[in-house]
Amino acid sequence: MNRRNLLKFLAAAPLATSASRLFAAPETDHRFLLVFMRGGYDCASLLVPYSSSFYYESRPNIAIARPDASVTAANVALDLDGRFGLNPALRDTIYPLYQKGQVAFLPFTGTDDLTRSHFETQDSIELGQTVGQSRNFRSGFLNRLVATLSAAKETVDPIAFTDQLPVVFQGTTQIPNMALKSVGKPGVDDRQGQIIAGMYRNTALAKPVNEGFEVRDDVMKNLNQEMDASSRNAITAKGFEGEARRIARMMQERFTVGFVDVGGWDTHVGQGNANGYLSNRLGELGRGLAAYADEMGPMWKDTTVVVVSEFGRTFRENGNRGTDHGHGSVYWVLGGSVRGGRIAGEQAEINQAALFQNRDYPVLNDYRSVMGGLFARLYGLNERQVQQVFPGAKPIDLRLA
Repeated sequence: MNRRNLLKFLAAAPLATSASRLFAAPETDHRFLLVFMRGGYDCASLLVPYSSSFYYESRPNIAIARPDASVTAANVALDLDGRFGLNPALRDTIYPLYQKGQVAFLPFTGTDDLTRSHFETQDSIELGQTVGQSRNFRSGFLNRLVATLSAAKETVDPIAFTDQLPVVFQGTTQIPNMALKSVGKPGVDDRQGQIIAGMYRNTALAKPVNEGFEVRDDVMKNLNQEMDASSRNAITAKGFEGEARRIARMMQERFTVGFVDVGGWDTHVGQGNANGYLSNRLGELGRGLAAYADEMGPMWKDTTVVVVSEFGRTFRENGNRGTDHGHGSVYWVLGGSVRGGRIAGEQAEINQAALFQNRDYPVLNDYRSVMGGLFARLYGLNERQVQQVFPGAKPIDLRLA
């Protein structure tokens, strides 16, 4: 029996006692990157529940069409499993990785934090502590992971690709951070808006075009304040797209545990469907992740990337053709050895009865349990070590690695 088959055999065995490892130790030094989508992205526009008529009833303006060979491919969901489809903005980036079995999606995943506050819930996730108990803001779960691995004499070299050390890396272990240079730009900036307005000057459309930009400016002024705050100075999706290869090179050459946050996901107004603001941002993020995978080269097989957000958004669209703060989300797990090509974790039917508080996706997969089970597989952690990273959590083995 070769090494890989032996690992699969051991991974399929029942969990061991707390004194032994939950899973076999990894064969090589592993690279782990956590990507945090700050702002609470609309996961139902990423992983489209196209088999649900309730989805289309709830979103008359922003739903993404079902897979249909008779419709332009750019405007319909990409079928994944006969139930869910992928946003078409990811056709050339994440979809091919999914088809290779290198991406898994975890719907109905999140935290039991019910505040629906960007800041409260981001902190809850980054701290990884039991919600409802007194928080220790000097102890983030990635810092505890690094400390646990270091105590076990594992080689670990962490870094935060942020301008300030994020909560997730706060703790007893000193963690370096570095700001990324690219920050990206909005889809239509002021200069471009003036050019467009000038194109219609002295025409019948001049007045509605100018009024449209005035309304946009008023709305965006208020919304940008909230979006900027919820992003906590994170790089934009466009900025991440530009920096992904540089991040990959640094992870290749030295760092083994990394963190980067990507902002701009708080879509209360004008979210769009297969086209528009959100799909554009997902496209940028997808290109960044695909570039990261490509730049990792042979090391991609020893790399895992997890993409999270503080919460999902309301299942029904609001009066501004957007969505509001929600609860359950969809996590992404990518990597060359990820057991992907599937929708993983506990799931529910997509109907009104399944909604949490009649508005949101429920959380059926606690993220601490999911991450605890993943870390056990990646690093061969025993039960005691998992508890050091996520106190009180019960690891779930979703066989993602």
